[in-house]
Amino acid sequence: MAEAQTVAFHTLGCKLNYSETSSLSRLLENEGFRKKEFDDLADVYVINTCSVTENADKECRYLVRRIQKKAPQSVIVITGCYAQLKPAEIADIPGVDLVLGAGEKFNIAHHLRQFVKGDSAKICSCDIEEVQEFNPTFSINDRTRAFLKVQDGCDYNCSFCTIPMARGKSRSDSIDNVIKNVHHLASGGVKEIVLTGVNLGDFKNQSENFFQLVQELDKLKEIKRYRISSIEPNLLTNDIIELVANSDSFMPHFHIPLQSGSNRILGLMRRRYKRELYADRVRRIKTLMPHCAIGADVIVGFPGETDDDFKETFDFLHSLDISYLHVFTYSERDNTKALEIKPSVPVHTRHERNKILRNLSFMKMQYFTELHAGQVRKVLFERYNNNSVMEGYTDNYIKITTPFRKEWANEIVDWKL
Repeated sequence: MAEAQTVAFHTLGCKLNYSETSSLSRLLENEGFRKKEFDDLADVYVINTCSVTENADKECRYLVRRIQKKAPQSVIVITGCYAQLKPAEIADIPGVDLVLGAGEKFNIAHHLRQFVKGDSAKICSCDIEEVQEFNPTFSINDRTRAFLKVQDGCDYNCSFCTIPMARGKSRSDSIDNVIKNVHHLASGGVKEIVLTGVNLGDFKNQSENFFQLVQELDKLKEIKRYRISSIEPNLLTNDIIELVANSDSFMPHFHIPLQSGSNRILGLMRRRYKRELYADRVRRIKTLMPHCAIGADVIVGFPGETDDDFKETFDFLHSLDISYLHVFTYSERDNTKALEIKPSVPVHTRHERNKILRNLSFMKMQYFTELHAGQVRKVLFERYNNNSVMEGYTDNYIKITTPFRKEWANEIVDWKL
């Protein structure tokens, strides 16, 4: 391809994908590409896909059609989880030129240099078992918060999940390299780092583990705030909880996937804990940090989930001292064990259950916010829109929106709730 090509990116899915897209963008900019907004005309469009839900697959197709209409001569590159799982299916989408699997996404510059636009898409992929390398990535959002990938892949085999097939075995960065990336981000003005991974608590590199990583990061003074993104309840140890409780830099905020409040359904899901362990983790956190925000992931409509199972989940979540929910409607994924579980839950029932839990989440977050009324908490203001409104989060993840003030941008401010 010619020099000084322009490139635009779009990300579907999780914080990990945003982290990787940001690194792919810097990688191509270092190779001489000029970055443009996704809605602008560009020579190359890169879509970093997710395949956790059916909607992500549909959205990928929609984006390709959109690009085809406005820029039919542009090169369209698809990477990410969907590209690893179903490369041939993606290659058949009219307009797709290049499909890069998990082992090739960070060779994107090489593939673009070699690429000649033709009648059919070129697939560059390999079996996921061959993907052994860890590629550290981070995203920077207006110099305020950065998502730093420290772990990738997963050795768990939950019956509903395609991620081990899309991202491969669990692998991690070294603590030394994480610290180098933290220094680099701090030098760029970043005030908060969110540690991300596919199975973050499974961070391990030779004899290093996740608790040792957070211990070392807690010693650094350059970064004011860290958050632990999502961590499995069976990997969230008392040591980690106690470190966060006693730390000035690790924020009082955990996101702990639950998926179901029914032990029977947790068994069918092949989760590695029971609800009693989950409740124990929440109790432990709240004993040490009553002000701590706790979020939970829940899947509704999993095969075999009866009305009684769902009521058990609702009642369990209602009883827990948590702050908000991320609710996912179960959707069938190819090559997963969940497809063998019967009976399937009618789609309209899945959506009804989703709505019920989203309402519960709204009430939980309102209650949590009201508990802190009148308190002064530290807010990092990070985003603003046309110099009119800015947003930030308290240490314990309460969202604050206020009229824009330039002196508050990328600053930690004492705020009375």
